[in-house]
Amino acid sequence: MTIATETRAWRYALVGTPNSGKTALFNALTGSRQKVANYPGVTVERKAGTFQTLSGHRIDLIDLPGTYSLRGRSPDEDVTRDAVLGRLAGETPPDLLLCVADATNLRVALRLVLELKRAGRPMLLILNMIDIARRRGVEIDLDKLSAELGIPVVTSTAVRRAGLDELLRRIDELATDGAGQVTASSWAPPSNADLRAAQREADRVIKSAVSEPARPDTLTGRVDAVLLHPVAGLVILLLVLFVMFQAVFAWARPVMDLITSGFDALGAATHSFLPEGLLQSFIQSGVISGVGSVIVFLPQIMIMFLFILLLEDVGYMSRAAFLMDRIMGGAGLHGRAFIPLLSSFACAIPGIMATRVIDNKRDRLTTILVAPLMTCSARIPVYTLLISAFIPDREIWGPIGLQGLVMFGLYAIGIASALAVSFVANHFFWRESATPPFMLELPDYKLPQLRSVAIALYTRVKAFLYRAGTTIFSMMVLIWFLASFPRPPLGATEPAIDYSLAAMIGRWIEPALAPIGFNWQISVALVPGMAAREVAVASLGTVYAIAGGDEAASQIGQKLAAEWSLATALALIAWYIFAPQCASTLAVIRRETGGWRWMFITFFYMLALAYIAAFITYRAAVALGWG
Repeated sequence: MTIATETRAWRYALVGTPNSGKTALFNALTGSRQKVANYPGVTVERKAGTFQTLSGHRIDLIDLPGTYSLRGRSPDEDVTRDAVLGRLAGETPPDLLLCVADATNLRVALRLVLELKRAGRPMLLILNMIDIARRRGVEIDLDKLSAELGIPVVTSTAVRRAGLDELLRRIDELATDGAGQVTASSWAPPSNADLRAAQREADRVIKSAVSEPARPDTLTGRVDAVLLHPVAGLVILLLVLFVMFQAVFAWARPVMDLITSGFDALGAATHSFLPEGLLQSFIQSGVISGVGSVIVFLPQIMIMFLFILLLEDVGYMSRAAFLMDRIMGGAGLHGRAFIPLLSSFACAIPGIMATRVIDNKRDRLTTILVAPLMTCSARIPVYTLLISAFIPDREIWGPIGLQGLVMFGLYAIGIASALAVSFVANHFFWRESATPPFMLELPDYKLPQLRSVAIALYTRVKAFLYRAGTTIFSMMVLIWFLASFPRPPLGATEPAIDYSLAAMIGRWIEPALAPIGFNWQISVALVPGMAAREVAVASLGTVYAIAGGDEAASQIGQKLAAEWSLATALALIAWYIFAPQCASTLAVIRRETGGWRWMFITFFYMLALAYIAAFITYRAAVALGWG
């Protein structure tokens, strides 16, 4: 039997509170790995996909940003409200709202459902994570709940694809019947009194249709009693971060050695098969030495991403935000800023975009300004190269290594710097505005879904490799060209690079950077490094490969250790703690703030901090006899 497909596609929208499982359900229905674009006219990203029901109905599905209300106090809430009400330019209103609710926390979800009903769009309520609710002894009368709300209700466990058949059957029915009746919208921005009234109505519905156990499961509460303790909780958080940074070095080393051996073999093969000349120089020194010097750090970046993803999936991230609220509040940062800042450890770009969940404009702007100070994965190649070259690889106590301690210290300095900048901004520029109270939903602990973690890790690794294959490669072509031309004159006795455009540019910049201990090779590396921080490592590899031949290409760390003083290396590390060397981050700041002003402010204040920090570090190290 052949199912005829209709030409008209129904347009459905997923809407719900944060941590309700919307994205898991979106992936389960569409099989998509979150195809992302921007909503028309705004910077908030949209996820869209398509699926087909058993009856042949084609459904275009959009995953709206999570929200607790349609009040519009943040960019995410604005988009969700405008999409539901049909106000987005170039977007038709959804034919049906698929409202996803956490079955273990209906009190918050039903208040949103009651508000969505006033929008006049047909709705289907999906009680997600129903397996956890039942395991806790929570009984939900679906018929009674449906009658109380006046909308159909189904259950699901999206991460295990349980309940999807029933959901698809109900979607089939609604698509066949035309999704449902559209009524006139009676929605208006709710006042505080309206929200309290909606919460009372939600509590009444829950009392009528939901039966909770007399002795609820308190496992989450018992765990939180330890993890949220004001002293023990902070100690555990610091221990988790410490283990993560130790693992970045210890676990990744064997794989890094294997990758290094592979690129060394590839470089040797290139040297053997290609005749000496520009082509050999380009392949060996520009491509293999340049890109390879960044790819070698992929295992460390993967470990960093893996830790962050696992902590998010387990439910620990929101606990960490709660623990950090008191510390961050003292610096003038909102507690919700912790999650964007922690995301910035991987990359500042998603961290800055994650500030959309902060509804206070001042707090959002402050978080955007300090997010680039967090030690992102792009700094890892720089830090790892310099730490490996200049810091002895020895154990301090048991499995705790000196190099891991230094790396942990650099992350701690990044955090302290962000707090300091936030303190200055809030106490000198925005003194008239008070930070609103911090309210955060703490999701239940759950075992991580390995498939979901694997997909997210794959996506991030793919993005890094794409970056290495585009931005970094193009910068390496540029630096190779600058380092190779013009060719040295006949009878030249100095290395070829000393006659190149790169050397000319480096020596032109060198006087400005000489007070902080930077030579012209570092000056050259900083120029293409403006595109992406990790490019500086590849640039150094290219410069020293051309200057010193094959050995320098494969042994860049040893080359730097031989030619640089410890004071110079420490100054460069200090520079990279603060330097705004990421064009993509600056572009996102301009986009998120709606203009050039805050982008330039971010660039120049970070550049000033980088120069001052490098100057102090270099002079102090020289005074200690490390110069």
